[in-house]
Amino acid sequence: MADRLKVALALAAFVAGLAGFYLLGDQPTVVRVASVLVGILVALGIAYTSEPGRRFLAYARDSYNEVRRVIWPSRKETIQMTGIVFAFVVVMAIFLWVADKLIEWVLYGLLLGWN
Repeated sequence: MADRLKVALALAAFVAGLAGFYLLGDQPTVVRVASVLVGILVALGIAYTSEPGRRFLAYARDSYNEVRRVIWPSRKETIQMTGIVFAFVVVMAIFLWVADKLIEWVLYGLLLGWN
């Protein structure tokens, strides 16, 4: 129950930060953006004290570590794969155009006799 209350409070702090942005419409932009940032920071602080918040932070940390372990393709590999995808798209477009014209010819030319 306490965790749900903390998450609700974090959500309320976030919404309050956003509301402050719009309610401070006549203030300088720096003040308005600071309102949103303070709301986000307070919301994160409250959410971190809850069990779901700690689990989410652990999940985010693990996800970041996984992304760091990924072996990203080189520029050459990326260009080659992009070329293969473009070639496949062109071949499929031609194939679908030919299939469409063939079906059109069979239906309208042979079966219905429309020219």
